[in-house]
Amino acid sequence: MPSSPRSPFGRHRSWSRKFADAFRGLARAVRTQSSFAVHLAVAVAVVAVAAILRVTPVEWGLLAAAIGGVLVAELFNTAVETLSRALDAGHHPRIRDALDIASAAVLIASLTAATIGMIVLTTAAYRRFLEICVTALLGSY
Repeated sequence: MPSSPRSPFGRHRSWSRKFADAFRGLARAVRTQSSFAVHLAVAVAVVAVAAILRVTPVEWGLLAAAIGGVLVAELFNTAVETLSRALDAGHHPRIRDALDIASAAVLIASLTAATIGMIVLTTAAYRRFLEICVTALLGSY
């Protein structure tokens, strides 16, 4: 029989407690990490533009995966930064390397998301432009 979930401190945690902790971590990242807030603002802008351009369900899926990937990478980067500060306030080459690697993950996720966003939104804008042109031409007959 599977055992009940335990926290690292040996206490049982309910699912509601797990979700509360996760939302606390998300709120902390939003409040303390300016880069996370910037990524969140860009995500909101992309969603607004995608809605205006009426992207397809598949395109919504691509954009959601790209946005989610960046936000997840940023959260992991924040976790590594927080843990490194707790472990060593001084300069340690291995901690620096871990921080640089975590930052690189955010960079790769961001560049990938930007590429996906440009492809999806450019294609959707072109498609929308053609729809408007066709409607204007057919409306004149």
